[in-house]
Amino acid sequence: MPLLELRDLHIHFGATPAVDGVSLSLEEGRTLCLVGESGCGKSITALSIGRLLLMPPAHYPRGEILVDGRDVLRLRSRQLQSLRGGTVGYVFQEPGASLNPVLRVGTQIREALELHRPDSATEAEVLRLLRLVGIPAPESRIRDYPHQLSGGMAQRVMIAMGLASQPRLLVADEPTTALDVTVQAQIIELLQRLQGELGMAILLITHNLGLVTDIGDRVAVMYAGRIVEEGPATEILTRPRHPYTRALLRSVPELGRSSDRLAAIPGTVPSLGQWPAGCRFAPRCPEARPECGQRMPELKEISPGRTVRCPFSQDSEP
Repeated sequence: MPLLELRDLHIHFGATPAVDGVSLSLEEGRTLCLVGESGCGKSITALSIGRLLLMPPAHYPRGEILVDGRDVLRLRSRQLQSLRGGTVGYVFQEPGASLNPVLRVGTQIREALELHRPDSATEAEVLRLLRLVGIPAPESRIRDYPHQLSGGMAQRVMIAMGLASQPRLLVADEPTTALDVTVQAQIIELLQRLQGELGMAILLITHNLGLVTDIGDRVAVMYAGRIVEEGPATEILTRPRHPYTRALLRSVPELGRSSDRLAAIPGTVPSLGQWPAGCRFAPRCPEARPECGQRMPELKEISPGRTVRCPFSQDSEP
């Protein structure tokens, strides 16, 4: 049984759909990367795993969210409290907006321990967590306020808070946003090392396909509330089948590329509730045909463990 399984998940805000029939699964100790542009529904999907979306206006008209076999949508408030930050740890994007600016970082980590591991809510455990995420001289940093930390240090504190409960699943939502490339590499290396040491599963939300190369086992590509392609990371990155996946890969900077310009995707992701008829990527797709705007293609399996939502998909390099 997968540790995490989404089955035909639909999420609406009022009458407006935001996530439209998403199905995903993630096994223990593995990493699933959910990629796509901003506005595709990635963060909403991630927040739904812990039922962190405000209800109302959010609601779930259809589907299941199974964590270790339990449907999150049927859990009561006390069970949800145990799940959030317990079984499922979160690392949110923008640590400057997620950390409490008036509390010392040691206090914030200790709060997570008191909620899920009260017997371990000691300064020694807080220091151990800070060392675990690679913060130097944690004895001095434990009394710092968030504004005294660099972006990379603040993100490491967020990871320490996410790991405080020893979760089986870590949801990392754009964990390297606004960080320079050197610090990005350090954060990804840190997540890989911690996964090896702790055996947890990771759901990595990102729009940067360059990160997927280093950490992903599987990749799911999301566009306008739907999965358009999914499969092993090596296959997705080297032999993408959906035009959107190929367009994303062409927009990633690459050393040795002959052209000095990146290939931008024309247009923008459609707004919620304003999705076009037929294939939602068709208005921006350079390979679109007249029939693409008439009927929504199904997500079909093209090989074991590999699916794509395009009847004209072709096996090619990005």
